[in-house]
Amino acid sequence: MSVTTDESTDSVHRAEHRQRRDFRLFMSSHICNELGSSITYVALPLMAVLTLDASAMQAGLLAAAEHAAFLVLGLPAGAWVDRMRRRRVMMAADLARTVLLTALPVAYLLDLHSMPLLYAVALLLGCARLFGDVADQSYLPTLIGKDTLTAGNSKLETVRSGAEFAGPGIAGFLVQLLGAAGTLAGQAVTSLVSAVLLGRIGVREEKPEPAPRRHLLRDIREGLDYVLSHRILRVIALNTAAVNLFLSAVMAIEVLFLTRTVGLPPAAVGWVLTTATIGSVLAATVADRVTRAVGAARLTWLSLLVTMPFGLLLPLADKDWRIGLFVLGSFVQSAGVTLYNICQVTYRQTVCPPHLLGRMTATMRFLVWGVLPVSGLLAGFLGELLGVRDALWLCAAALSVAPLVLLCSPLRRMREFEDEAPGTGAPDTGSTDTGSTDTGSTDTGSTAGREAQ
Repeated sequence: MSVTTDESTDSVHRAEHRQRRDFRLFMSSHICNELGSSITYVALPLMAVLTLDASAMQAGLLAAAEHAAFLVLGLPAGAWVDRMRRRRVMMAADLARTVLLTALPVAYLLDLHSMPLLYAVALLLGCARLFGDVADQSYLPTLIGKDTLTAGNSKLETVRSGAEFAGPGIAGFLVQLLGAAGTLAGQAVTSLVSAVLLGRIGVREEKPEPAPRRHLLRDIREGLDYVLSHRILRVIALNTAAVNLFLSAVMAIEVLFLTRTVGLPPAAVGWVLTTATIGSVLAATVADRVTRAVGAARLTWLSLLVTMPFGLLLPLADKDWRIGLFVLGSFVQSAGVTLYNICQVTYRQTVCPPHLLGRMTATMRFLVWGVLPVSGLLAGFLGELLGVRDALWLCAAALSVAPLVLLCSPLRRMREFEDEAPGTGAPDTGSTDTGSTDTGSTDTGSTAGREAQ
């Protein structure tokens, strides 16, 4: 009997060791991916501004192209991902980024680079990001289980925040040293490394059951119905879309603002954006403690309501001590968005049935990131019409009031999501009962950027 017990204990230890190893590989892949994305976020518009003399409208079009995939393919992406092994989707997205980021420096060396080429690459990079992100958030519960999702999302958010912290400074330094084309070539390597790390994960992912009589439109509708009929998810989607509309407009023209209006060199732009993201790093590291102290549901609305008005400091920046106002405003906003993402993404992953995770995530991506192409165009239009500084003022003011929508929801009366009143979740439909009730996933009482997820 003791031998059997010892063997069982050893088996448990080996399983735990494998799970920790797989999660470390997943984390390492995230480090490569998020750092590369953060550097590309700065290097791509710098390439447009410095080598092609892009205008405010062109900078806005570039941002719109990068996010167009979430509007055009956001809904079918979830249905497709739910039919595939998610780790393979993430690896394919990494390999696509490798090819695309190699194409730009090659075109530059051949003197073939142009704004239309940048638009096309940005559009395809957005497609890769869409599928990678949908698969990523859907894969995490498979990798670590639902009981440790908050801790897992906090660690991933720490990686994301750390990449946002280090990436812009590295990008500014590399662009000044190697040029934008050379910097983008380096990011192709990080994407390739990310794909290799994902390929080494040992956990076996079951192939989704074939559904020959299912149709794409029906799958899409099921994901939409689940999100829109769920009162908590519905209000989270509405608020996140409103915040992203104006926050991403700020992000679309901030590089142009710092280089042309304020007059900073590329390296200084990188360091300003780097120091501004320290708030994300600090917020991610204390997220567990803050959530326990304040309550996850309460923190979901409080985090944005308190921090978004600090965006009014951004347009006050100038080439003196006032650049610190830009840093402070971005610092506080980044912290707020990070806390918000951790709380609401964990809730979404916990409350959604496993068979709907991909479609739920894609539906949320469509609703909350589908506004980003509009945001880029809005930023470009306002920049041309009013000037970049005044466009920042208008977007920051709108961003300050956007989170008020959360006060008109059941979240205002809740401390924890477990306090959810009957009838606030999704209706009990037959589609959510797929034998997964033993996981608790259908129990409604029970996650580069600075955009909310």
